[in-house]
Amino acid sequence: MEWEKAKSYIMVAFIILNGALGILLLMEHRRYTMTTERDRNINIVLGQNNVSLYTIPMRRFPPMRPLDVLGFYYDTEWLLSIFFDDPSTVQSMPDSGREQFRKGYSELIISSGLISFDFDIRGLGYPNEITHQITHEEAIALSSTFINKHFPNFVPDITYAWDNGIRRVYRESYRGQLVYSNFIEFYITAHGIEWIDMMFGEVIGHMREPQMIFAPDEVLLTFMQHVHERALEEPIIITNMDMVYLQEYQSTQQGTSYAAVPTYRIFIEGSDTPYLINAFSNLIAFIR
Repeated sequence: MEWEKAKSYIMVAFIILNGALGILLLMEHRRYTMTTERDRNINIVLGQNNVSLYTIPMRRFPPMRPLDVLGFYYDTEWLLSIFFDDPSTVQSMPDSGREQFRKGYSELIISSGLISFDFDIRGLGYPNEITHQITHEEAIALSSTFINKHFPNFVPDITYAWDNGIRRVYRESYRGQLVYSNFIEFYITAHGIEWIDMMFGEVIGHMREPQMIFAPDEVLLTFMQHVHERALEEPIIITNMDMVYLQEYQSTQQGTSYAAVPTYRIFIEGSDTPYLINAFSNLIAFIR
């Protein structure tokens, strides 16, 4: 009988403990969640400053950890095997401060961490003049074939028309979050892929303990202050807002690494380049 009572007391204690933990988790969740009132207030303040929010702001802002990312140091032989059918026939061109390789009219340049490859369009049998515009479907098919074969951990990010073709940008995805500074960009026309630019460092993993980040409404206030003069001349429309990792400082030295920090991206109408705001400091990010 005493044991039955003890078991009842233990069960009651567990129920109370679970209830208390549930309350704490709910309080923690609410602590890092935008309220309806805050959402309404930021829309009012933005509107008063000629800035419109045509998207739903991020609502959750729990503490986050930066990523540890190695510098932009590459295996040259591996890159040559990607871009050239027979790397042994590629010529290394002497050039101070950068690596340059050429075969026919195709050229690979590695400089300050940026990889640039120009395809031998004149050697592909296409006419010099573009007779029709590339479609988004065709551009997606060409770039996806290259990505799936060589960089399967990169995902589509931005696609937009440019000049006579389409520019399509992929970024590395780490546990569902984009690493903004690890990118591969294609320029595609009716001739095919004309050039590729890329830059990436190896993601080692999360570093340090989680840190508090600024809430979305606080970041939007920083953005508003930054574009205040421009907003006086013409309305500014925010079309999207999300979170990425950004490595603001890089190195091309083998073995060195820097933190890629959580960073808010804010896109505005009429521009394909987002504003980047450091989620830890609430400062406009510096890009090299």
